[in-house]
Amino acid sequence: MFERFRKRLTGAAIALAMVAVASGAAGAYQGGAVANGGAIDGVVVYDGTPPPMKRLEISKDRDVCGAHPLYDQSLMVAPDGGIANAVVTLPDLQKGEPIKLLEGVVFDQKGCQYAPHLIAFPAGSTIKIINSDGILHSIHTESTINPVVDMAQPGFKKTISVTVAKPEAIKVTCDAHNWMEGWWYAAPNPYYAVTDAHGRFSIRNVPPGTYMIEVWQEKLGTAREQVVVPAAGVANVKFTLKPR
Repeated sequence: MFERFRKRLTGAAIALAMVAVASGAAGAYQGGAVANGGAIDGVVVYDGTPPPMKRLEISKDRDVCGAHPLYDQSLMVAPDGGIANAVVTLPDLQKGEPIKLLEGVVFDQKGCQYAPHLIAFPAGSTIKIINSDGILHSIHTESTINPVVDMAQPGFKKTISVTVAKPEAIKVTCDAHNWMEGWWYAAPNPYYAVTDAHGRFSIRNVPPGTYMIEVWQEKLGTAREQVVVPAAGVANVKFTLKPR
């Protein structure tokens, strides 16, 4: 009986391993030339009256951090309703133009605020964390897939480099200044964009086809819809995000 059980368990383990390998192979992105690539142009807007930006309370290092008013950047909505710093991706696209890993994506600590508030890049890229303030900062990430980054950055240590290997949206805080918040968005392929101050975005050289397009915003969550990208043409998309 035990032997039969052992064989069944071994068989199940092999089957699971084969599924895992197959899933990994299916999930591997293939880069190459794109024929008759199309484009996606769009906008991400807020459903309702744009909320006012909240001024942050500075409780430490006021000579540096309080030199200028600081505001919460977690949801920035223009008067026309466009949402800044939303990330738009084609997360399920498995084949297209080659991924170009970035070396030294700048994430600065300037005036005790992250600049820019959000950075997006292909997974596998390296972030260049800069301390322009000349005081003690302490980078602390909240991630579930990638290793957590938790390291002090004194004023004399101007640059720290960190590589983010896997796709994930990662919140970044400062253990030395509790109002500082920012985001790193590691995309699974080269097809991503960050909305501008009016919520506009563009993704180019997309292989013709039908895809799920996804938008993520740190306060409003995620929304998805289908998009059809024509050969050498342009698809237009509009996302309307509601407060949660």
